[in-house]
Amino acid sequence: MKVILASASERRKELLFRLFEEFEVVVSNFDEDSVVFSGNLEEYVKTLSYGKAKEISKSSIKDSLIIAADTIVSIDGKILGKPKDKQEAVNMLKTLSGREHKVYSGITVINSNSSKIIQDAVCTTVYFSVLSDEEILSYVETNEPMDKAGAYGIQGHGGIFVEKIDGCFYNVVGLPLNRLSKIIKEIM
Repeated sequence: MKVILASASERRKELLFRLFEEFEVVVSNFDEDSVVFSGNLEEYVKTLSYGKAKEISKSSIKDSLIIAADTIVSIDGKILGKPKDKQEAVNMLKTLSGREHKVYSGITVINSNSSKIIQDAVCTTVYFSVLSDEEILSYVETNEPMDKAGAYGIQGHGGIFVEKIDGCFYNVVGLPLNRLSKIIKEIM
């Protein structure tokens, strides 16, 4: 059975190699803006991941396991997406400074042979140290925050801001491996 990752994320590709030696990347054209946030973060990320996986499954790829994920950062009930510019990255990091926030990942796996679909969401609580303006500006200048939800990468230089986490580390990176592994066993 062919494994397809419905994501262009380098981080997700790196992580999926821990579960599969070979897989194909097929980037979904699903319009994430078509999903309206109703206030339920878990349902939101599950809907996003489902949209990505379903879009790939429409191309009638037989004998495939399609894996899609979406990750968001949330604080005070608001979603912090990828920053549009450096100033927005600075503002996000100031908001996270000295506080805890939640990282949610939605996962959808589709078995094209059985048409079985499994969806789930994983939440990890992340605790940030208090950050100085100098630390924030220096980090933003690395450009690392620019393609990451919440404007930081726990697996990169942004990891020094994290005091502790409650939950799955790989969820914060973008693909909760433990939960995904269980879903794959269940769907095969």
